[in-house]
Amino acid sequence: MTKYLVLLAGREGEWEAATDEQRAGWHRDHLDFGRVVGDDILGGEALAGTDTATTVRRRSGKTELTDGPYAETAEQIGGFYLVQAPDLDQVLAWCELLPEIYTLEVRPCIEVDLSA
Repeated sequence: MTKYLVLLAGREGEWEAATDEQRAGWHRDHLDFGRVVGDDILGGEALAGTDTATTVRRRSGKTELTDGPYAETAEQIGGFYLVQAPDLDQVLAWCELLPEIYTLEVRPCIEVDLSA
């Protein structure tokens, strides 16, 4: 099984601007995703808005902190799932269950040995 990170990107303020009915539908989509994927969800979280982000850059032994996200884009990462699956096709099939408001980015995780 390979681990995959599913990043959920959307336009900031879209959740706040949605109707209660829209939010309920998106919530049901997440519940359906959870029911179908089950124990293959290894983790996941919804993230606070980008106004709470701190960007850390380390160059030449110096650390620079900047308020806000690392990129100026229309869409921002609003949450993620860490799942395990036999292949990318399975993850992409599961992604069909998530709300259509997101742009999804799926990446396989690389095993890194930090014990050395």
